[in-house]
Amino acid sequence: MKKINTSAYMPTEIEVENIASNKVLVSAYPFESGFAVTLAHPLRRLLLSSTVGSAPTAVKIEGVTHEFDSMRGMLEDVALFIINLKNVRFKIKGDEKRVEVNYSFSGPKEIKGSDLSNALVDIVTPDNYLATINEDAELNFSLIIEKGIGYVPSENIRGLVGDDYIALDAFFTPVKKAVYDIENVLVEDNPNYEKIVFTIETDGLVSPIEAFKNALEAMYAQMSVFNGILDIAVAPRSEASGEGVEFGKLLQSVEELGLSARSFNCLDRAEVKYIAELSLMSELELKNLKNLGKKSLEEIRQVMEESGYPVGYNFSDETTSLLKKKIEDLKSEANEG
Repeated sequence: MKKINTSAYMPTEIEVENIASNKVLVSAYPFESGFAVTLAHPLRRLLLSSTVGSAPTAVKIEGVTHEFDSMRGMLEDVALFIINLKNVRFKIKGDEKRVEVNYSFSGPKEIKGSDLSNALVDIVTPDNYLATINEDAELNFSLIIEKGIGYVPSENIRGLVGDDYIALDAFFTPVKKAVYDIENVLVEDNPNYEKIVFTIETDGLVSPIEAFKNALEAMYAQMSVFNGILDIAVAPRSEASGEGVEFGKLLQSVEELGLSARSFNCLDRAEVKYIAELSLMSELELKNLKNLGKKSLEEIRQVMEESGYPVGYNFSDETTSLLKKKIEDLKSEANEG
């Protein structure tokens, strides 16, 4: 028999899996039906638009007046040089938001991203090709590199730099990929709960987890405007997630512990159905269970230690109350069913 709820189920589990150097899977669950996509879609947009990166915003090349010009002794024309330049990912050292960097190269030379690293900037794509200059050629250029978010077209930058600079389209976002999948998960015999699985990949300017954190911070910051006007009551973290306690794990059946038949049957006869009940018990209460022998006692104690929530675990009063209420509800539903 289903019960009528007055609030949505609060997700309790989060998992992070590294699948490459700059690529992770972030999973969160369980959400009630419809809640997962409501949260995942804006987070994806914020991942792509709110993570701070750095990029060249303007370039000045000695002997070149515009981006469709050509330069003697360089294999590439200026337009292709600029395209290659925008594919090099710069990382400003320190807290500066804007730096100007000067470069000078003599031929013959094949110039790559690694050649652009200096005291002001690091290069996270050192193997990216930039240009090739001939034996009698020199390439002297200056870059303005800035920190920013998202994408800024060159039209918006042109008025911010000197007339001798060529404004560039600036791709600041370090997030190369941000997608999510919604999967169904089973909670309390209900298969309609949902799990969000984010796939996040960055170019190395920031880690995927740092980008995810930035997106969450941006969401909180945007939502905070309503709190100042409406005085919204937000449930404390301890109520939502039990101070980091894994409610999903604790509310699993004791069958999941893999106990011997003797130990399981003893708990079953004592009406101990859920893992949380063992964590909430004191050592004395467990010893006093009818027909629980010494071997079974040691087995249960060891298995609970391995679970991370040993017998007699010191939960806060609030978490203890929440667990007891949840166990009571689950047993009531089982009896009614």
